[in-house]
Amino acid sequence: MNRKTILLVEDNPDDEALTLRALRNNNILNDVTVAHDGQEAFDYFFGNGAPPSPAPALVLLDLKLPKIDGLEVLRLIRADQRTCLQPIVILTSSREEQDVVSGYRLGANSYIRKPVDFAQFMDAVKQLGLYWLVLNEPAPALRN
Repeated sequence: MNRKTILLVEDNPDDEALTLRALRNNNILNDVTVAHDGQEAFDYFFGNGAPPSPAPALVLLDLKLPKIDGLEVLRLIRADQRTCLQPIVILTSSREEQDVVSGYRLGANSYIRKPVDFAQFMDAVKQLGLYWLVLNEPAPALRN
């Protein structure tokens, strides 16, 4: 059985380390691939001309990214028939209402603001993992 992969798109090394720690501490032991900017995320999906196989079970997408911002990454993933059903959760510190609206308009499955408090962040990651990696039934074309 293939382990479900998580694609974490995060440019801040502290937030990356915090997210990886929260996943481990909540016994979410899935393989995690990290893209450090929007271009790396785009290349992960389309760099070889085709999306990865198997597709990640979940993309955790920050918005404020260098090279290609998170909303554009989301738009590009949703625009391609091969990746349009990819589960994508925006995980960001942005408090801009326009970011929330734009994220949902572009097809984000969920929008989560990163809690400042570590305990709250740990709980948010635990809930994310439980829902998206255990309870959620993925689209048939994206099953691992």
